[in-house]
Amino acid sequence: MSAFRPLARTVAFTGEACPRANGSPFATPLQLGRFALPNRVFAAPMAGVTDRPYRRLARQLGAGYCVSEMVTSRADLRDSLKTSRRANHDGEAAPIAVQIVGTDPEQIAEATRYNLERGADIIDINMGCPAKKVCNRWAGSALMQDEDLAARLVEAAVQAARPFDAPVTLKMRAGWCAQARNAPRIARLAEAAGAAMLVVHGRTREQGYGGEAEYATIAEVKRSVGIPVAANGDIDAPHKAAAVLRATGADAVMIGRAAMGRPWLFGQIAAYLEHGTLLPDPAPAQWRDWLFAHLDDHYALYGEAVGVRTARKHVGWYVANLADGQTFRQHFNTLQTAAGQLAALRGLLGEAEPSVPFILPLAAAA
Repeated sequence: MSAFRPLARTVAFTGEACPRANGSPFATPLQLGRFALPNRVFAAPMAGVTDRPYRRLARQLGAGYCVSEMVTSRADLRDSLKTSRRANHDGEAAPIAVQIVGTDPEQIAEATRYNLERGADIIDINMGCPAKKVCNRWAGSALMQDEDLAARLVEAAVQAARPFDAPVTLKMRAGWCAQARNAPRIARLAEAAGAAMLVVHGRTREQGYGGEAEYATIAEVKRSVGIPVAANGDIDAPHKAAAVLRATGADAVMIGRAAMGRPWLFGQIAAYLEHGTLLPDPAPAQWRDWLFAHLDDHYALYGEAVGVRTARKHVGWYVANLADGQTFRQHFNTLQTAAGQLAALRGLLGEAEPSVPFILPLAAAA
């Protein structure tokens, strides 16, 4: 497969102004430890989604910061192929943020050192994953039930990261359940332990990904601490991002499921927050090349056998809103080779040159 192709670097503005754009703090970089993040629109870590190919594309299409899929803090599992792929950062731009998951402070500290020695710049601790297989081990969002342990995990990571001058961040939920929205208390403990930034998903673990995110808890977290806070949950459009920032006072937004198959959403939101303009959704002729670049990198990381299987979900998200997207997806999922997948996509999307470039590379546009 060919190397990952650089994307167009043309600035294109159009549309309605954002009332907060002029003089907005969201038009300035966000300082995270020694790193100045180019914008305040972040790509959330999602297991099985935000691998290296996804993160590289998200950054090129406007995300100011990306966090890896969660990797285990257990040393005995580090040599597995799954973990080694999740820890692959070849060709990624700094800062490289690795999310670790675990329940033992010593293991968290050792995992922090291990990842920093192998190229990570920032360590994020997972206290937000609602998956049963994670929570059943008292990891992920289950840790919010033990505030003392949550604080000790952050402290262990911070102490291990200090010789590397690496920030430690924490991603969590509003709480374990509706009756225990304790994110503000954990936020204060995490700040006292040395955390450099917090990300709060406005759902409880009990909700999973159902229902609607609420932002009052995120606002309370922001009022409770002096470190940056990013809001996460149901942010799926530029106007929604601006509304959430107004409601919470947060310093940034983190986008997860809404960007699956729509990686240009990061650039759209960043353009609206920074410059007060709306970028239109790109036509398939525009995002076709980004998808092919994504797949090139995807096959290169996973190899053909695994890459063909795991590419299906990504392609399914891209084509979901096309008129014949469901029919195409059913056919695509039967294909067994990378060449067959690419040929099918060329048949669906064509091979003509794209029209007016959509991409807004914020660092280059400044």
